[in-house]
Amino acid sequence: MNFFKSKIKFLILFSAAFIFPISSYTYAYIWSTLDVTASTSAPLVSQVSDDTANTLNLDCGSAILIEQHTGQVLYSYNCHESLRPASVTKLMSILLIMESIQSGKITYDTKIPCSENAASMGGSQIWLNTTETLSVDEMLKAICVVSANDCVTAMAEYLGGTEQNFVNMMNAKAKELGMNDTTFKNCHGIDEDGHVTSSYDIAILSRELLNKYPEITKYTTIWNDTLRDGKSELVNTNKLVRYYNGCTGLKTGSTSLALYNLSASASRNGMDLIAVVMKAPSSQIRFKNASSLLDYGFNNFEYKTLLSSGDKIKNVNIEKGTKSDLVAIAESNCGHLITKGNDLNIEQNVSIDNLTLPVKKGQIIGSVNFVLNGEVISSSNLLSDSDVDKLGIFSMNKLVLKKWFYLLR
Repeated sequence: MNFFKSKIKFLILFSAAFIFPISSYTYAYIWSTLDVTASTSAPLVSQVSDDTANTLNLDCGSAILIEQHTGQVLYSYNCHESLRPASVTKLMSILLIMESIQSGKITYDTKIPCSENAASMGGSQIWLNTTETLSVDEMLKAICVVSANDCVTAMAEYLGGTEQNFVNMMNAKAKELGMNDTTFKNCHGIDEDGHVTSSYDIAILSRELLNKYPEITKYTTIWNDTLRDGKSELVNTNKLVRYYNGCTGLKTGSTSLALYNLSASASRNGMDLIAVVMKAPSSQIRFKNASSLLDYGFNNFEYKTLLSSGDKIKNVNIEKGTKSDLVAIAESNCGHLITKGNDLNIEQNVSIDNLTLPVKKGQIIGSVNFVLNGEVISSSNLLSDSDVDKLGIFSMNKLVLKKWFYLLR
C-alpha cells in the first residue's frame, strides 16, 4: 500500500512539471553593495549647469573635476577655454610612449639616443648629451618626475622619426579622443603660438592615460629618485604627490605665458578623481586649487559598486527541462557615481525573458537595471549559468528513474 501511494505521489509531481510554462516577470528591491570595476568606455558626461559660476572660488583661468572611470564631470569652470598647456602637454607624449610599449615597438629596456636638437631644448631638463643613451624606463622617470624637455624630445624623435612626425601623431590621437579644443605644435609644451588646449581636453587625456595604462603611476607617484647611478637627483614637480593623501600623479606645467597648470589625480575609498587647473597665478595656488577640487569630490560624492560580472542574481525555475532551475548571472560590471547618502534611493529591477528550451550556457535570458530617481543609471544583461535541454523520451526516462530512486530510497 505504501509503495502504491509513493508511485501515485511521484506521478503527480512528474505531471505537474509539464503544466506551467516559463513566464516573464519583474521584481524590484532596494540596492545593496556589491563589488565592481566601472566601465571606462563612456565619454565625459557633464551635469554642470553653469560653467562660469566658479562656486568654489578657484583662483585660476579654467578648471575641471571628473571621476576617472565614469567620466562624470563633478565641477567645471571655463573648462573649454583655449589656453596654453605648458608641460602638461607631455601627458600626450607619455600616452604615445605607453602605446608604443604595449604594441611592442619598444620595451622599457630600449636604449634611446639623444640628438643635438633634444640636447638643446632648455627649460626643465636633465642635461642629456649626444654621447649617452638612456632606457625608456629612465626616460619615463625623467619625464614624469622632473618634466625633462630633453628626454621627451629624444623619445619623440625615436618614435616619430622626427619631432614633427611625432607631433602629427599627437594631434591625430587628440582627434581620436575627442579633444576638440586642442592643437599641439610640439611634444614638450614650451610656449608656441597655436599650441593650445583646455582643461576639459586635459581631463580626457589624463583619464585615457590612467585608465589604459595605470602602471604609469609607478612613475608619477615618485617623490624623489636618481638617475645615472645616483649622480642625477630627481624631485617631483608635483608637490601633491607628497602632501595630498591618495595622490597618484599626474603632471605639472608652467611658463611665463601659460602661468601654472596641473593635472592632479587621486584615489580614496574606491573612487578615482582627476582635477585639472589651468592658468593659476602661482605654483602654490595651483596646488591649492587642485586640492580644493579633489576635496570637494571626495567629500560630496562616492562611487557605488552595484554588481560584478558573474554575480548570481536570480534562481530561475525551469519547466519541462532536464533541470528544474538555472541561475541568472550578471554579464558585466555595474556601478555609478552618486551624491553621498543617495544610495538608499537606488532600486534594482530584474527582468527574465520568456524562455524557450533548450537554453544554452551563456545565453542572454534577461536584464538587470539600477534606477535612481526614475533614471536608469547602470544595467547589465543576465546570462544562463548552465545548459538546460528540453525533456525528450530518453531524458524523461532518466528523470523518472532519478525521481523513483529518490522517492524509494
